[in-house]
Amino acid sequence: MLWKQYVFRRGPDVEEMWDSLFQSRPTRLLYIAGRGFDVRMQSAMNCFVNSLRFAQTQIEDARLLLVGFPYELAPELVELTEANARAAREAFGSIGETTEVEIARSAAGEDDLSATNALRIATAEVLEQVSQRTDVVLDVSSLPRVVALALTTGLLHALVPRDGRSDALFADGVNLQVIVAEDAALDAQIQSADPANDLVLIPGFSSAFRTESMRDWPLAWFPILGEHRQGQLEKVMAEIPDDAEIYPVLPHPSADPRRADRLLVEYRAPLFDVRRTPISNILLVDEGNPFEAYRRLLLSMERYRESMQILGGCRLVITPLGSKLVTVGAGLACFEMRPANGGANYGVAIPYAAPTRYEASVDLLKASQPEIASLLLTGEAYGE
Repeated sequence: MLWKQYVFRRGPDVEEMWDSLFQSRPTRLLYIAGRGFDVRMQSAMNCFVNSLRFAQTQIEDARLLLVGFPYELAPELVELTEANARAAREAFGSIGETTEVEIARSAAGEDDLSATNALRIATAEVLEQVSQRTDVVLDVSSLPRVVALALTTGLLHALVPRDGRSDALFADGVNLQVIVAEDAALDAQIQSADPANDLVLIPGFSSAFRTESMRDWPLAWFPILGEHRQGQLEKVMAEIPDDAEIYPVLPHPSADPRRADRLLVEYRAPLFDVRRTPISNILLVDEGNPFEAYRRLLLSMERYRESMQILGGCRLVITPLGSKLVTVGAGLACFEMRPANGGANYGVAIPYAAPTRYEASVDLLKASQPEIASLLLTGEAYGE
């Protein structure tokens, strides 16, 4: 288990960690954030920039990379997106400059790109910026789940060696953080509408879902449930074999003690009435601790893989529809479970039915009072 010991802070403890992490040392920073409508990104960035100033960090170079998305939005959300981007550039302008990357619908001189290829190209553009950095911060506050997962797993793949060494998370001293301004109640109010017919597959996690030689292997599906995502779930479910084992993932404990119960009611028809999923298959993960969600999912996938060895192999599939922190935890589990070579007798896939349109209340977005959380995934804290 890579993150048997881990560094995770939330609330006031985050700034204390940043103070010690950046205290008076040379820093070459890459800060990655979403160019979206979710203003919680401003809370995370303002807190981070202020901490750098307080710690008197020696900033040798700093760059903000804003990742844009081609979703359809109401005019008020388009306006909020532009205002959010201006505020981000202004907040970061005191320490560095800003560039942008767009997840494009088409490439120059070519037909429209598939969503999977567009995500792969944008992820590669982001990863090109990582070289020579001492610190990489991925702010998922305003990133869609599929983009957050692609960037989290892509950054880990670029930084963490896969040779089994005990200090793999040291990553040559590069500090990789994932931060989020978390408000699970607000996440539940943001509507993902009109999911696309073609599924998006996270780069590096597609072969188990598409490779013909794996078609006959038993499949275990772990849908991480969140409010108002039934359309997306059913799009993915249409590609899941009828004989697959389904392990619904619910948030518990949660800030709302009844949240898991309401999700069971919301998804009763597709998961329990149609697919006859046993109640005993339900997995409960801590809504507020992504590393505990990572451990729960990782151990469950490992047990299924071991039990299916006698049949020659298996496929492990995760679909993230829950809160941002649980989604990040799922990404860590998939990264660790990813086969190290093509000869493994199992595969891991992350299929997702990306929405083409988002709906959200501007008033609710602006009224949110999120709690900042930070996961330190690699770097000096994991050195010997």
